Amino acid sequence: MGATPASRFLRTTGQHATIEPDAFTEGGYVLSIGGAEQSHVNLADPSDIFYEYLRRIGHVVDLAAPWGEPVSALHLGAGALTLARYIQATRPGSVQYAVELERELLDFVLAQLPLPEGTQLHPVIGDARAALAELPPDLRFDVVILDIFSGPEAPEHLACTAFYQEAAAKLTARGVLVVNVGDEPGLTLVRSQMAALRRAMADVSAFAEAGMFTGRYPGNIILTGTQGPWPEVWTAALTARGPHPAKVLSGVGLDVLSA
Repeated sequence: MGATPASRFLRTTGQHATIEPDAFTEGGYVLSIGGAEQSHVNLADPSDIFYEYLRRIGHVVDLAAPWGEPVSALHLGAGALTLARYIQATRPGSVQYAVELERELLDFVLAQLPLPEGTQLHPVIGDARAALAELPPDLRFDVVILDIFSGPEAPEHLACTAFYQEAAAKLTARGVLVVNVGDEPGLTLVRSQMAALRRAMADVSAFAEAGMFTGRYPGNIILTGTQGPWPEVWTAALTARGPHPAKVLSGVGLDVLSA
């Protein structure tokens, strides 16, 4: 697309989505919804992730599946498909599904910000939980990424143990379930989602900017559910990869986030 911002009305929410060039990143574009920045894409280098919380999710994906090795991935919440682009750039041949409630949003993003050549992306329009149930019963994913809700607006039918159990049932033997939780000071949603995820998965970790765990600031915390014990080597790796300052909580360290 050119230097002029593009816009699309979203009938489901009644908001406008815009995509405009990022003045600070060559090849970068920003998707905003209702005037709030929602996603950043670097068309020139899809392996470059600008938003900190998405970079953290990318690091989790890197540990779950090495670079260059195709994976199967399910994205619940499509946005500008930043992580789908990242997986294709780092793991060509991956098979991915993306579920998005807003048909207009997904059509708008795909038209304005084309996916990297060779991307095998299957778009699914609908509610995340309903779409999960409608996927082929034998379909399994190495990575399931949930990036839908934040704060008090989290849909109850998604922010619950039953939904996480349904998502976990779609994982391969090595698969991980990654949940981005955007929250306000006090971390009420983070605490409830940590408890729900712990009931659905064998083990769970929390990964964020170190100051987020004080509960004093709004921001994002990445929760990762594994089907076996959390690999402690991942704690050191994620902490080292940042963005800095980074902190990972697992095991008894998660007690500070108990609901």
